[in-house]
Amino acid sequence: MKNEKPTRREREKLRQRQEMLAAALDLFSDKGYHNVSMHEIAGKAEFAIGTLYKFFQNKEDLYKALVLEKCDEFEDAMVQAIEESNDVVEKLRNYVCTKGERFRGNLPFVRLFLAESKGASFNIKAGLDEELRKRVYSFLEERLATIFERGIKDKRFKPIASPYSLAVALDSVLDAFLLLWLEAPEHHPYPEDPDTVLDIFFKGLVDS
Repeated sequence: MKNEKPTRREREKLRQRQEMLAAALDLFSDKGYHNVSMHEIAGKAEFAIGTLYKFFQNKEDLYKALVLEKCDEFEDAMVQAIEESNDVVEKLRNYVCTKGERFRGNLPFVRLFLAESKGASFNIKAGLDEELRKRVYSFLEERLATIFERGIKDKRFKPIASPYSLAVALDSVLDAFLLLWLEAPEHHPYPEDPDTVLDIFFKGLVDS
């Protein structure tokens, strides 16, 4: 059964929700999560406070919705990048490039999330950490690891470790590059050529 086209009312509600989340991100990024009220968010989005509460129970609920929606966008972009090619090496190249682009193109959210993940209250973290871990593990296992698994099966890659371990290693290396770039972009530029990262895996350090 095909998905039915959203009604005008449903599209309008979605538009309102997006405007509220965008306003919240602007304010959280500028002033910090704890220094922003629901009234400020409603004012920034140009909605009545009652309308805002129809969408979100409280500020914690709004923040969780913002984080999960951004994670959905990140994951959708990663999946699309991986599926653009049938070649396992090109899949990995696309993944490296897209993750870097999405990270660097969403700095207000990235900085907000990194700051709040360290000092978030229990109410914010309740359930959110577990949900995010599930999403990361699922992506690594169901998407990234399957690329390495296929590469090993087709004898493109050597079976030096389990596909999942290779997926975790690549993702961790990318995170390290991105965090270094975030701290000092002039000293630690993010590699524009994905092979700069992938050659760590493809060629290694030993000069044989």
